[in-house]
Formats: sequence, structure tokens, C-alpha cells
Amino acid sequence: MARLQGKTTIITGAASGLGRVAAQMFALEGSRVVVADVVDGNETVDEINRLGGQAAFVQCDVTNEESWKHTIDFAIKNFGSVDVLYNNAGVMIGDDDDPVSTSVDTYQRTMDINVKGVLLGCKYAIPTMLEQGKGSIINVASFVAHMGAATPQVAYTASKGAVLAMTREIAVIYARKGIRANALCPGPVMTPLLAAFLSDDAKRNRRLVHIPMGRFGEPTEIAHGALFLASDESSWMTGQSLIIDGGITAAYVTPE
Repeated sequence: MARLQGKTTIITGAASGLGRVAAQMFALEGSRVVVADVVDGNETVDEINRLGGQAAFVQCDVTNEESWKHTIDFAIKNFGSVDVLYNNAGVMIGDDDDPVSTSVDTYQRTMDINVKGVLLGCKYAIPTMLEQGKGSIINVASFVAHMGAATPQVAYTASKGAVLAMTREIAVIYARKGIRANALCPGPVMTPLLAAFLSDDAKRNRRLVHIPMGRFGEPTEIAHGALFLASDESSWMTGQSLIIDGGITAAYVTPE
């Protein structure tokens, strides 16, 4: 039996990158997938349908409450439930640097999408999950929620630390009400978002030297972790941080 058979999953940022890969994987495992993104996600939907899955696109600005209300209503109207909320949407802005040089606008934009977006998703999905008596929330944090980044990115690091702390709080509040919440903490994965941030060889090599496995992660490797958190295989797991980082957080020092 497929691991997500009969479930409905909302995945934000599913038009591209890690979200798109996860949407395809979840659909192949039996989930009905709501592709939620601020940009057009119909290519993701078309690909899922071509593979025999079920998906529908809804435009969602994760920083906007009305947009989130519409997204939840859309999921229920089209698929009848909200079993998994995968808060994947996020930004890493190019001029995010140290505390002195990072603009307040960059900091605020990062926090709005990466933190407020997660909060609003939970705010509007949880009431439906409570009515159902079950649900799994997956919030994308990062390995930098556990340690400082080698390349300064103070707004991004602060935002992911906030996501991790928020996830733990949500997990404790709803642990006896059938709702689980876990943080997925990837290391550097070569997506268009990271490629844009690591715009030159020096920045890429600065990251690679800290990865014991000596390479960036693949999107499918993160999606498999999300699939585990979404499925009933992780039914006794809540408030945790699933780190998939090529060994970065395990290493004291990696030789140059």
C-alpha cells in the first residue's frame, strides 16, 4: 500500500525546487496534493497528473491571511481533508549577510516569508486537523537552526531558528490532540534558490569544505525525509528536528 494513501497534503512553494520534487513524490505515494505557490504551479500539477497522481494548484501568498484561508478551503473543497501541511516555501535573499551590512528590508522580507508564512499555515490548517482528530505538520527549517552558517546569512539563520522553536511549541500544544509537528532541517541542497545565493566558485567551495560527504544534497534526499514525517511511519515522532545535511552538524572540523 502507498505510504500516503488517502491523505491530502498541502505543499507550499511546490511550483519549483524542493517543493516540486516533494509534490511528485507524495503523489506517487498516494497523496492528493495541493500545489500552493505564489507563482503558477500548473506545470507541477500536469506532471503529477501525467504520472497518474492527483493534484490541483492554488495560488497562495504565504504572508497573507486571506490567501491561507482560501488555500485551506480549496483543499477541503477539492480533496475533502487536510492531513499533511508541508510548509516548504522560503527565501534566501542574495544580500543577506552579517548583522552590520544586511538591510532591515532584507531581514523583514525573510522573516515574513520564512517565519510568518509558517505560522499562518499552521494557524489555518490546525482547526481542520483538530476536527479530523489527526494531522502532520512539516516545517522546513535548516541545519543553520542548530549552528552558525559558514557564509554569513543572518536573516535566514534567524528565521530558521525561529521555525524550529515554533515547531517544538506547536508539537507540545497539540501532542494529545492527534496533531504532530516536526521540523525538517536540510543542509545545502543544489536547488535554483541555493545556486542563486552561491553565485561564484568561492562561495560554493566555502560551503563544500564543511560537508563531510563532500557534495551538496539532492532534492529527492530531502523529499524522502519529508515523506517519512508525513507518513504514519513517524507516528510516535513530534517536536523533533530531522537533520539531513551530509554530516555537517556532526563534524567538529573538516580538512580543507
